[in-house]
Amino acid sequence: MNDPLAAFDWNHIRAFLKTAETGSLSAAARDLGVTQPTLGRQVSALETDLGVMLFERVGRGLSLTSAGAELLDHVRAMGEAAERVALAASGQSQTIEGRVAITASDVYSAHLLPPILKELQATAPKLVIDVVASDELQDLMRREADIAIRHVRPNQPDLIARLVREAEGFFYASTDYLDRRGRPEALEDLKAHDFIGSGDVGRMLEYLHPLGFPIAHSNFRIGSESGLVAWELCKQGFGIAPMAAEVAEVTEGIEKVLPNIAPIVFPTWLTTHRELHTSRRIRLVFDTLAEHLARG
Repeated sequence: MNDPLAAFDWNHIRAFLKTAETGSLSAAARDLGVTQPTLGRQVSALETDLGVMLFERVGRGLSLTSAGAELLDHVRAMGEAAERVALAASGQSQTIEGRVAITASDVYSAHLLPPILKELQATAPKLVIDVVASDELQDLMRREADIAIRHVRPNQPDLIARLVREAEGFFYASTDYLDRRGRPEALEDLKAHDFIGSGDVGRMLEYLHPLGFPIAHSNFRIGSESGLVAWELCKQGFGIAPMAAEVAEVTEGIEKVLPNIAPIVFPTWLTTHRELHTSRRIRLVFDTLAEHLARG
């Protein structure tokens, strides 16, 4: 089947994508180096070609219509693919160099980033990647990192955030622990089990109690601020711990506790500075991370 977007002017598609990302014609025009009237005509031309309205004005800015939102993911994928093709065709990937710092939780840094970093090294061998394993939300604002992978959307105006996926997590324990303490068959059974804390136990309980988990601070007999350490304690048989399914599923000796309960769903946000629009190396790393993380 032919792609209906293939017949459209790429400049019009790019104008739509940049306007959707910035939320205004003026900001999009500045980023693309064209005048605002020119950009407006390009967006209008795409709307005419598609026969739908893509934006509606909200105050001083623009908001995507439902048709625009549906189109955005497809157009964004086209833009990312086009940039990768351009890099490969011109050999520019070999000239992208310099340091890019990526901050993520220690669990994500250790388990999810390595295969993505291998691709980046192959694509742009002159890049220097620094992995900042941290849950601190202020890393970007202090310029300690260029790109952040977080489960909370930042609200600082100087940052750009993209929701790349909704991940799932469950509770797990080692086979050794469950053999010793028994396998819970219902939520009520969790009262008799040990849990491993990671970060703020009070906040975890505030989240779990509405879901019906009948546990208290007394169930948390050991823990660590480090998610990686907490997971190792789980693997070593100290108790039950939450973990992203994609990490747990490749960990030997671990079983899902109460496998029939609904998963814990949490967002994954990819965040960077607005200089994403002017830094080719940050753009390359950002887009590569977005592509891989979106796959899950």
